[in-house]
Amino acid sequence: MSTISSFMGVHFKHFNAREIVDAAEGWKRLLDRGGQMFLTLAGAMSSAELGISLAKLIRAGKVHGICATGANLEEDLFNLFAHNEYATIPHYRDLSPKDESELRDRGLNRVTDTCIPESVMRHTEGILTELWAEAEAAGEAKFPWEFAYDLLDRKELEQHYQVPAEHSWVLAAKEQNLPIFTPGWEDSTLGNIFTARAIDGRLKGHTAVRRGTEQMAALVEWYLERAATSTPVGFFQIGGGIAGDFAICVVPLIIQDLKRDVPFWAYFAQISDSVTSYGSYSGAVPNEKITWYKLDEDTPKYMINSDASIVAPLIFAYVLGE
Repeated sequence: MSTISSFMGVHFKHFNAREIVDAAEGWKRLLDRGGQMFLTLAGAMSSAELGISLAKLIRAGKVHGICATGANLEEDLFNLFAHNEYATIPHYRDLSPKDESELRDRGLNRVTDTCIPESVMRHTEGILTELWAEAEAAGEAKFPWEFAYDLLDRKELEQHYQVPAEHSWVLAAKEQNLPIFTPGWEDSTLGNIFTARAIDGRLKGHTAVRRGTEQMAALVEWYLERAATSTPVGFFQIGGGIAGDFAICVVPLIIQDLKRDVPFWAYFAQISDSVTSYGSYSGAVPNEKITWYKLDEDTPKYMINSDASIVAPLIFAYVLGE
């Protein structure tokens, strides 16, 4: 056992620390018995540069499907193309409204201590508008992640990468041909831009990007393919919100709405800073999911109440044996 794993094994004995090691060990056991892992990504994890550790995990074949917010999909690309133009604001808790206005007027969009330059959004907009228009003219419709992959296929863009290619989790997912489901994609910068282009007539309508219900149908197909080969599938949830809620519902959809027999999720772990007493789904204890046909009584379940930007890279490293 190497440095990170051995450190965690020695020091992470109790409370959330112990849960972290248990969740990582459970992930490894799932893969060891031929299972696969589905990962969901909420929050601002791409802007937190989780891609540095997640991309490595994906390339190692430890992740087999992803559900992310539209913001996480696009912000990994923004970081890839414009990292050097980002601004870090260490004193973000002390900013006044005037300070915030000055950041805005400099073309900087703040996410906690990180500011994304507006310019990269506009550059990406130009390329994607071309791709959307081409698909529309050809009578084609694609998922948001497929357009992201088309963008990354443009070799002339590689010269503009501002972080190592191995730090992009979207690029890693493309290399592994993984689906990246993005429920509620319209609630993202690029989703807003697509809507604007449909309104202002640069696109004829909304047909180029496939709908959310089509994404759910594609996820059903993805899960049924694994059920057909008796492949157990685990569920690793970072944060809460639509990325987790959308994806985990595929099992009850199949069981209760399609009336087909499939296994429950074979593993569940979540990193969350939410608490169940506020009535939030994001903070619900895993056992609550039993009543919704998502998990079974004996499904391995782990709930880590902590900061995902700290915890997730440690779990990824442990699963990789680092």
